[in-house]
This record gives sequence, structure tokens and C-alpha cells, in this order.
Amino acid sequence: MNKRLNLMLFALILFLVACGNEYEGDFSFEVQEFNYTNQEGETFSSSELEGKFWVADMVFTNCDSVCPPMTANMARLQKKLADENLDVELVSFSVDPDNDTPEKLKQYSKDRGASFDNWNLLTGYKLEDIKEFAIKSFKAPVDKIADSDQMVHTVYFYLVSPDGNAIKRYDGTKAAEMDEIVKDIKEMM
Repeated sequence: MNKRLNLMLFALILFLVACGNEYEGDFSFEVQEFNYTNQEGETFSSSELEGKFWVADMVFTNCDSVCPPMTANMARLQKKLADENLDVELVSFSVDPDNDTPEKLKQYSKDRGASFDNWNLLTGYKLEDIKEFAIKSFKAPVDKIADSDQMVHTVYFYLVSPDGNAIKRYDGTKAAEMDEIVKDIKEMM
């Protein structure tokens, strides 16, 4: 009986190990569920990303420093993914939802080369909501700079696995990092 119990425990351990996360990255942060408004004024939720790789970043349209190159690099990444025929979603979260309307986000990204077949730019929440979402999902602080219209936020692009965990990050201000994202996704698919 003891042998049988040991064998069953061994089988259970093997099963649990086999069911673990198959996507290896530098970390594993569970991305919180969300239900926000995209650049078309439509509801877009995390459930639409289930089972897919996706890349997330945080930007805002009034940004006078890192957001323009980040958004241009996301458009560059979008083209590289299409060239490689990789089915990957892109999601940009506004860190200034009081200012960033769907129309502003659409024009801002379009001016930097975006198309919208696999890229959703999200708003429609309160600043406190995105602050909490960013810290819980990506360990990335977001805050308003006092006496300014500027925001403090991460410059990273986050690779999110099909099981909903952020697993790697890349410097979104560096164009060369877009090649690394594509390479990593190809290796994991």
C-alpha cells in the first residue's frame, strides 16, 4: 500500500510540473483582468487576449519626452511582426486617461505609423485605476508630476505570454529592442 501511495504521489508531482508555465522569461507577473475603451470607442478586455502573445506599454499623448519614440517603436514592432507572419497583439495603456480620449489616442498613434488590426490603445478609466493596474500587473509605477501635465511611467514594453503573465521587458525607446521581441516570440511559439 505504501508503494502504491508513493507511486501516486510521484505521478501527481510529475503532472503538476508538466502543467506549469511553459513560457520562460525573466520574471512572471500575472496581468490583472481589464475592461477598457480602445481607440475606436469600443470596449476591449483582457479576455480577448487569452491564448495569445501580446506586448504592452504605457504612453500618453501629451508626453514631451519618451512616448513619441515608444509609439513609433510599437508601430515598428507591429510591422516586424507582420513581416514574420506572427499573430501577436499590441496593447498601449494611457497613463493620462483624463486627457487621452479614444480619438486622441488614435490620431497620436496613426501619426507615428500605427494600424489598428492588432493594436489597441486603451483609456476610459481613472488615473487611480491605471496606477493600481500598472503596479499590480507590471510592477511599474505611474504617477502625475506635480504642477505639470506630464506623467511618470515605465518606458518598457512587456511581453505577455498566452497564459496571461508578463514574462520579459524591453526598452521601448530603443528601436533595436523590437528585433529582440520578435526573436523571443519566435523562439517561444
